[in-house]
Amino acid sequence: MAEGSESLYMGFDLSTQQLKGICVDSNLKLVYEAKVDFDDDMSKYGIQKGVLTNPAEGEVFAPPAMWLEAVNLVLDRLRDAGLDFSKVKGLSGAGMQHGTVFWSADAEHMLNSLDPSKTLVDQLEPGSKGERKGAFAHPMSPNWQDASTQKQCDAFDAHLGDPQTLAQVTGSKAHHRFSGPQILRYRTKYPSHYEQTARISLVSSFLASVFLGKWAPIDISDVTGMNLWEISKGQYNDALLELTAGGKDKVDELKKKLGGTPESGGDAFGTISKYFTQRYGFPSDCQIIPFTGDNPSTILALPLRASDAMVSLGTSTTFLMSTPQYKPDPAYHFMNHPTTPGLYMFMLCYKNGGLAREKIRDKVNKSDSDSTWDKFNETAVATPPVSQKAADDDMRLGLYFPRPEIVPNLHEGQWRFAYTPKTGDLEELPNDFVPDDARNIIESQMLSLRLRSASLVKAEFHPTTGQQLPPQPRRVYLVGGGSANQAIAKICGEVLGSVEGVFKLDIGGNACALGSAYKAVWGRERQPGQTFEDLIGSRWDEEQFVRKVADGYKEGVFETYGEAVKGFEKMEKLVLAREGEEYGKLTGGTVMVEDKDGKVHGAVAQSGIAQSAK
Repeated sequence: MAEGSESLYMGFDLSTQQLKGICVDSNLKLVYEAKVDFDDDMSKYGIQKGVLTNPAEGEVFAPPAMWLEAVNLVLDRLRDAGLDFSKVKGLSGAGMQHGTVFWSADAEHMLNSLDPSKTLVDQLEPGSKGERKGAFAHPMSPNWQDASTQKQCDAFDAHLGDPQTLAQVTGSKAHHRFSGPQILRYRTKYPSHYEQTARISLVSSFLASVFLGKWAPIDISDVTGMNLWEISKGQYNDALLELTAGGKDKVDELKKKLGGTPESGGDAFGTISKYFTQRYGFPSDCQIIPFTGDNPSTILALPLRASDAMVSLGTSTTFLMSTPQYKPDPAYHFMNHPTTPGLYMFMLCYKNGGLAREKIRDKVNKSDSDSTWDKFNETAVATPPVSQKAADDDMRLGLYFPRPEIVPNLHEGQWRFAYTPKTGDLEELPNDFVPDDARNIIESQMLSLRLRSASLVKAEFHPTTGQQLPPQPRRVYLVGGGSANQAIAKICGEVLGSVEGVFKLDIGGNACALGSAYKAVWGRERQPGQTFEDLIGSRWDEEQFVRKVADGYKEGVFETYGEAVKGFEKMEKLVLAREGEEYGKLTGGTVMVEDKDGKVHGAVAQSGIAQSAK
């Protein structure tokens, strides 16, 4: 039962470029929303697209002071919109994953003794005349776009033996943006700041700490985006802490800086700080439900079943699934589910998403200034699957990377091949644009998703005929800017399949913030033992939020793409073997190489902290 018809719940989303605050009622209806756009509202910090950069070292970072200022501003805007904070029974939030905030020893006392007549930033930043110390040991927080930690990543990949072992233990191989490599670099680049750091928060637990009035724990899901948490044991890995801290004798100190992590994703951290009750009128019993990362929060924006997939089609492409299977691999990420023990979040992240499609669209339009998609869509839909005009024709496959890619680890470039399914032969094609690229680029992106998620889907039964279908998702949900494109949705369904079809999640840009608000509803109103999926599913209005935009499984076409997956995997391996090693030499990175037995090895192409990745 809902706690009361007037009960309200808030969700926050602290992303690179915005702080968004929303409010829903017990029936999940969105009633208020407001945002702070950092470039527009916080330009005095000198940021562009929400961040500051140091290109010489590949650093991308932002000042937490700006986020503090945004908290007051977004709450002011919600109040101006008419929100009565006294009705808010609980709140939760999300922060961009992996970013770290470094608190000073004075910070917790400062958080707990804030003057409600003053803004957060005026009290937590150092005084201009030195009259007070600040709440931060370091004035900046590294952003997920930061690429300054290659040497540290090499060290992480090598420390447990190889990238595969690191992925098995922590859910991911080492990545530039992950918190462990970032903390290691922070300790070595700013040793005095590290020494003065009393607590290290992720962006999510930073925001939770502000509302709680004391340091909040890192939650059970976001902690798995650090390359430090041993997922199978539910605790930090001492060997990785030793690497990060600089020795066995420093491990306990780092553990203290990181704090504990509760197992429950729904048990409240505590009640809201008196600063917010006195300044905005929040009730004193308003509960702070664990804040989590932006990607884990996004999968909470609907009652996602274990066999469903969510594809975010923005500038980058993100593929999310909720699954009971833990099958980590260096090519993707596994993280703890933010609310449900026994479930994991499977995540694929690609740098080349919307930008790559736009590059081909411009070629189709023969113009860099024509941003319409009509001609691209017509061409894509008119082209047969993998450009096969007849069943015996070769399949046309390609890789389209205007930016360096993560999956696979390749430099920017384009590669096109003809694949003969009967023989397994690949023949390289000229790299010149042809109109078929309109379809082939969508296929390329979706074939990569199908290849890497294949082990997580199972055979399904057709809902009307009862016929057993090949392994595929039950549903595919599309979010992000590209989800409005009918041609992309159609081809997505043909490649990935999906028993019930492809659906667009019509919640604007609010998926992450809504997931947080729903988490607050669940945290306050659940019955003992009631899962997030059960409570939210019982109140979820599918007609309001979900619209079917394309069919899924199409007999014959799905099987054709099954053959194409084999050629796509061969093509990737061929290009990686030829180009990847050279790219590793340029970046000093760990190149993923597969041997004749199919086992993946990491080879550090240039020595940094790590001497080898055996």
